[in-house]
Amino acid sequence: MAFHSSVLLKSKKIQKNRKVSKFSTSDYNYKTEYFTQKVDHFGFVNQDTYQQRYLIADQYWDPNGGPIFLYTGNEGDITLFCNNTGFMWDIAPEFKAMLIFAEHRYYGTSIPYGQTAFKDPKKMNFLTSEQALADYAVLIKHIKSSIPGSSQSKVIAFGGSYGGMLAAWFRMKYPNVVQGSLAASAPIWTFRKEADCDAFDRTVTGTFRKSSSACVDNIKALWKTLNTTASQASGLSKLSEIFHLCKPLKSADDVTTLKNWIVSALVYLAMVDYPYPSKFLAPLPAWPVKETCRPISTPLNGDNLIIGTAKAMNVFYNYTGSTSCFDIGSGDIPNLGISGWDYQSCTEMVAPSCSNGKTDMFEKSAWDFKEYTNGCLKNWKVKPDINWIETQYWGKNLSAASNIIFSNGLLDPWSSGGVLKSQSDSVVAILIPNGAHHLDLRGSNKADPADVVSARNQEKKYIATWLKSP
Repeated sequence: MAFHSSVLLKSKKIQKNRKVSKFSTSDYNYKTEYFTQKVDHFGFVNQDTYQQRYLIADQYWDPNGGPIFLYTGNEGDITLFCNNTGFMWDIAPEFKAMLIFAEHRYYGTSIPYGQTAFKDPKKMNFLTSEQALADYAVLIKHIKSSIPGSSQSKVIAFGGSYGGMLAAWFRMKYPNVVQGSLAASAPIWTFRKEADCDAFDRTVTGTFRKSSSACVDNIKALWKTLNTTASQASGLSKLSEIFHLCKPLKSADDVTTLKNWIVSALVYLAMVDYPYPSKFLAPLPAWPVKETCRPISTPLNGDNLIIGTAKAMNVFYNYTGSTSCFDIGSGDIPNLGISGWDYQSCTEMVAPSCSNGKTDMFEKSAWDFKEYTNGCLKNWKVKPDINWIETQYWGKNLSAASNIIFSNGLLDPWSSGGVLKSQSDSVVAILIPNGAHHLDLRGSNKADPADVVSARNQEKKYIATWLKSP
């Protein structure tokens, strides 16, 4: 996810207010293995190693030439992405493929130096996308040298969100290792100095507007209404009661935390606006944006707007009805490595983020790189390089790349930073108008819209062509 992500992800204010939920166990059959990786692939002084976890399923694989499908793990526990990438499992029998889900360093159980690394900038220095890609290349070499029959197997990379970015970059950096890549919901052009900082929020707004224009108008009016109520006598108590908060609001900073908690839900709802019930980030109904908008789908103001919003928040934060009160200041999504991604966003993964308050439904906020940098220096003792991703991974000049599919669901806010037009005959864009965050990587479902079914069929054709080519 990844959402982000994988984030994945929009800004630090969202990262700090993620929903806690539990994930069901996997129905997929795989083995868990570990491989000894170098901590530093690009230097010769540090000879430290760590154990990289990977999941492997070979029950569908033809050892006489069957391909290897590799998931390039992103910012979290690899089992989360394994369990939510049903497309790979669906097509493995057809292609007679071996499946490998490789965990990203510093996430899940694959943590160099252990948990103490997160307190030591020198040990965190090896958490980069470049090192992760090298891990995947070395792991594939190990697989091919240790599993009889796989030495000539062609490799196809799959990934969603940050994992999708890695899948694309893997093909670009190691074309000798990987034959082609499916990069789903991969916002590679978000991480640029010239990126449109409010594009993300405008896309979230568009997804909600598709369900209800009145819903968008109400959310846009909400922020001022919250400020007005909070400034009144007993206003903080009223807000605490209406939103069923575990700890009462006591200050303006607490009101900001409440707003960020609401924003987090709105962003994640747009990301996972799937056509069927899911549990990827939280237990949610089909088309959760539509369900969220139901209590605020008619013009509201004052207390009625606040009450309607509180009901709306229950869709993301309490759809099962098991939560009696909300702790808005804590809680992360299990299996996603928030600390690791926070570090990465303070080094090479810099995503300019702002809201204009006019063409989007959020409170106006500016992008201030100096302030952002100061926060990174304070938290991690590192200074972000906003130009490095473009330098390292070619920016918008993908003419020399080949055999990459960039798929994007247009309901997904991360599509705002994705590759939406084909760059050549072999670097192609597939758009899914009714798709949310890497919907095409999820398993087949009878509720899938026709455009995601079509996208998967196109993806299979490209993969088949890549596997037939030299």
